[in-house]
Amino acid sequence: MSKKVLIIEDNDDIRENVIEILELAGYTVTSASNGKVGVELAFKEIPDIILCDIMMPEMDGYGVLYMLSKRPETIAIPFIFLTAKAEHFDRRKGMEMGADDYLTKPFDDMELLNAIESRLRKKEGQQAFYSKSLDRLNSLVAKRDGLAALQQIIAERKARSFKKSQVIYYEGDRGNGLYLLISGKVKTIKLAEDGRELMTGIYSADDYLGINAMLSNEEYTDTATALEDSLLCLIPKEQLEQLLNLYPEVAREFIKLLANDIREKEEQLLQMAYHSVRKKMAQALLRLHRQPGSETDSFKIAREDLAAMAAMATETVSRTLSDFKEEGLIEKTGSTITIIDLARLTKMKN
Repeated sequence: MSKKVLIIEDNDDIRENVIEILELAGYTVTSASNGKVGVELAFKEIPDIILCDIMMPEMDGYGVLYMLSKRPETIAIPFIFLTAKAEHFDRRKGMEMGADDYLTKPFDDMELLNAIESRLRKKEGQQAFYSKSLDRLNSLVAKRDGLAALQQIIAERKARSFKKSQVIYYEGDRGNGLYLLISGKVKTIKLAEDGRELMTGIYSADDYLGINAMLSNEEYTDTATALEDSLLCLIPKEQLEQLLNLYPEVAREFIKLLANDIREKEEQLLQMAYHSVRKKMAQALLRLHRQPGSETDSFKIAREDLAAMAAMATETVSRTLSDFKEEGLIEKTGSTITIIDLARLTKMKN
């Protein structure tokens, strides 16, 4: 069955040209000449992908994207802006609202087709990621109907891509939901009074971010930043609260996750307070080594991130890593660290 494309564009020539290109490529195309009609068509047809202009009568492209985000059946549909406006602000605004891509007019046939095919492939890939993550939820939820409800909530949400070093949320932001990390790695940090960073957590695929803020109904207590290109799904707070009220088993499992997170932070504080520089560095390297997905003894981490993780100055990190290398505990090439003697690192004395 051919994929369904909805094109929302007020310029007749551009709209008809896009329709012709897509129909020749085998797509089933519906179209609208303004945002209001486009939203109505999207709710009715549920297309596989939407192409939308920004500047339109009745309702602009931002309004269209906002309306689609309010319906579970349309929020996960890939959305590409078609616009003559190439300013960075417009691109950033669209992406922050949840758009998947951005084509600047004029674009040629191959640019259009490649953008559509790429987004459809990504959607299929995200569904595979979801399946893997949802399978692991079986260990979280004892009651089958509670698991099914949580699966449905996650499957209805659109995953967002975050580039390396892009901020996901800031300390002090109001927590508006729970993040599920589909792929990649994320760090959370707090700033000390002297401006130094303290890494409060490092997260991998299938981890949740923001449990504390969500359960306590308070602001985020740290800043989350992508350590590498990452894919995350935001589960809205309102939907989660309904789920937790309906299924106490699910609530208990999230409380366990929160308790584990608190315990890890308590251990980290004790290490910072009482461990020597060498012991803190050994513990930080062991934490990185134990990260899910670490299939070898090698991992990459910036010196600044390692300093934030071990609560040390960057100069101290460099000096300690050099000592460890000379002692045959690790090997280091650029930002890549390879653990040579795991047993000695584990038994590092204070």
